[in-house]
Amino acid sequence: MSADITPVVVQLKLSLLKNGLKQSSGRRAAYIGSAVAVLLFSAVQLIGLIALRGNAHAASVVVLLVAVLAAGWAVMPLFFSSGDETLDPTRLVMLPLRPGPLVRALLTASLVGIGPLFTLSMLTGSVISVAHGGVAYVVGLVGVVLALLVCVALARAVATANIRLLTSRKGRDLAVLSGLIIAVGAQVVNFGAQRLGSSGLAQLDGPADVLKWVPPASAIGAADSASEGSYGVAALQLALCALALVGLLSWWSHHLNRLMTSPDGSTLQAADSRARKRTSSGLSRLLPGGRTGTVMERSLRYVWRDPKTKAAWVTSLAIGLIVPVFNALQGTGSIYFACFAAGMLGVQMYNQFGQDTSAFWMVAMTISSTRDAYVELRARALALLVITLPYATLVTVLTTALLGDWPKLPEVLGLSFALLGAMLATGAWTSARFPYSIPQDGYKNVAPGQSGLAFMAILGGMVGGALLCAPFIVATIWLNVSAGGDEWTWLLLPVGAVYGAAITVAGLRMAAPRTARQLPEILVAVSRG
Repeated sequence: MSADITPVVVQLKLSLLKNGLKQSSGRRAAYIGSAVAVLLFSAVQLIGLIALRGNAHAASVVVLLVAVLAAGWAVMPLFFSSGDETLDPTRLVMLPLRPGPLVRALLTASLVGIGPLFTLSMLTGSVISVAHGGVAYVVGLVGVVLALLVCVALARAVATANIRLLTSRKGRDLAVLSGLIIAVGAQVVNFGAQRLGSSGLAQLDGPADVLKWVPPASAIGAADSASEGSYGVAALQLALCALALVGLLSWWSHHLNRLMTSPDGSTLQAADSRARKRTSSGLSRLLPGGRTGTVMERSLRYVWRDPKTKAAWVTSLAIGLIVPVFNALQGTGSIYFACFAAGMLGVQMYNQFGQDTSAFWMVAMTISSTRDAYVELRARALALLVITLPYATLVTVLTTALLGDWPKLPEVLGLSFALLGAMLATGAWTSARFPYSIPQDGYKNVAPGQSGLAFMAILGGMVGGALLCAPFIVATIWLNVSAGGDEWTWLLLPVGAVYGAAITVAGLRMAAPRTARQLPEILVAVSRG
């Protein structure tokens, strides 16, 4: 096709946007609200960057800002590919289009949207904050165009190279985990901001000296170099950004050509390596035999394969590490924050049957007595302990090392084990008493009409866990405040381990009869949604 398709693709992007907003008032309100929020945030950031003009470290700030923007453009398509239909080039594979014209058209269409407008605002403010003199502004103008094109091309190239992944189950896993990535990133940014507030902007100069040679940050660095009269350096930095743009467009074109000419898994014969007969996995050989090992393996496979279960586990693992470690690094933490890891992971014992959704009927068919229910619950608790025990120990040791409070390690480990046992006990009981369904589609974690059940399960379990931990907490406080008690705090480690194991067994034995009696009710509750 020799005709220029760029206007057609741009019109297609605008039509998709317009028709998408017509689908529902909620979607239209969400888009308008997000657009207004982004514009207001862009205006505030632009004013802040302009106010930075004249600061000795302005160049370091804006170079790092552009590097972070580029990183965001690189990773966002992996998490939010469904937000823009034009990010999926497989919709165009049946059309008689060549990769070269298609790349130009898609690149132009990609400049339409809130993201490019926000990036343009940040780049413009960055140039204004560092440019001094007419030549610097000319260089900055070229740099803004190059940096914007590099960001957009980077996002497109990443999306095209990973489109098979993004449209598969693993891609949906990435989307479910996107909230966690944002939360962790926010904690990192918050930590960095606090460090900057205490140490000043001077510590940014070192990283910025490196990043000003990395596209697209080099395009903004060129404006700063031109302001200092280093025109040769500025030209080299712009050349690096231009070369990066050419390389990204070439990479994008290559993957686009392969995508439009190579078959995917749906067009290949089924008789491939994936059709080979499966043998027993290495995981099953490490687990005990009988029903216990089978249930443990099933639970661990849910953690690895089910998107919702994986998201919950990864979130708990990350937050359980971030809270104690970041507080320790900031110098405001307590060694007892390490118990946060055990608490976050213990929550995974709650609503055990709801994690199975409608597949729980196959589990229910194997439970005919209280003994069967007890073995089922015990195996699920053991599967959780396979991950939780070493992780809670690792977080506790790491927090202790950061704070340098080694004498407190035994009692904190004992408290973590006691807390974990309490969470397992109450989790098993609430799983049988307040079961609820977890929808597999979307981002909801509770089926409609079951929010009250979920609230009662979590709140009641946590209150019960706190009451079960109360005796051990009282003993810990008593030993710390009594004269000579410090000599005996090491006993809290074995006592906490034994106490946690005892209340776990007691909780499982209390939950088993109810589970066996109320299997039909549980099955109905977890099969909704």
